[in-house]
Amino acid sequence: MSTDLDISSTMAVVAAPAIKEPLASAPPEKPLAEILPQAGWQPVNVRELWKYRELLYFLTWRDVKVRYKQTMLGAAWAVLQPAMWMIVFTIFFSRMAKVQTGDVPYPVFAYLGFLPWTFFATAISNAGNSVVGSERLVTKVYFPRLSIPFGSVAAAVVDFAIACTLLVVLMAYYGVRPGATVVLVPFILAVIMIMALGIGTLLAALNVAYRDFRYVIPFLVQIWMLATPTVYMQPEATNGGKWHAILALNPMTGLIAAIRQAVVGLPIDWVGVGISTVAACVFFIAGCLYFRRMERNFADII
Repeated sequence: MSTDLDISSTMAVVAAPAIKEPLASAPPEKPLAEILPQAGWQPVNVRELWKYRELLYFLTWRDVKVRYKQTMLGAAWAVLQPAMWMIVFTIFFSRMAKVQTGDVPYPVFAYLGFLPWTFFATAISNAGNSVVGSERLVTKVYFPRLSIPFGSVAAAVVDFAIACTLLVVLMAYYGVRPGATVVLVPFILAVIMIMALGIGTLLAALNVAYRDFRYVIPFLVQIWMLATPTVYMQPEATNGGKWHAILALNPMTGLIAAIRQAVVGLPIDWVGVGISTVAACVFFIAGCLYFRRMERNFADII
């Protein structure tokens, strides 16, 4: 018994300095860096976005899962939207109005227009409402707010990929072979995505400050589609006089036509694509700058 007591007392004496020594030599803790809102116009912090790239990934998949959660058809809605537009316009434009589309059957022609348009419309609609829909996340934790609308636009890419399956079926059914220029489709789609990011972030910031924009966004999408005739008719029908100059102001006119021309192998209007690319970059820079300027007030007014 005495031996056990001696060993215990010896261990206590030896162990005591070992415990106190690291505590005595530990450096003082540094105060946490305070995150302060930045005033004025701020550029996009690309380094910060890259640091939070995993968050962007999770926000994208969150939007995809939430969109089709507790739905009967699930991801089939991504195909049904452009398909229903194609059917309606085929009945009224091809059967009744006798709109000519050259060697391309009208269902394929129309679907090639509504497919990229549906991607663009879905992207700006979801991005425009994304910050307001993420109110709890915005008010409780700090992260680059641009990740929210960017994630919504990235989620629309998933819908676009799913909807492309019906395009393959339609082209096989009507015997339309893709041209060699089909490899340019990802680059043209990237320009549409850049423009969707710019307009989506702009609408997201405006929607936080002015809740009227949740009603403006669906109306804007409908009017913009009707103002983009290359979605549902031949661009040659609008190439005369002042109408061609007016329609050229709409950057989606050239991009929708370029997607169709690249898929079926028709000559691409590179002048129109160039103008649309410049417009997309302007929209992207303006939208991100305005979003960054308003970002510091989101938690207070959302």
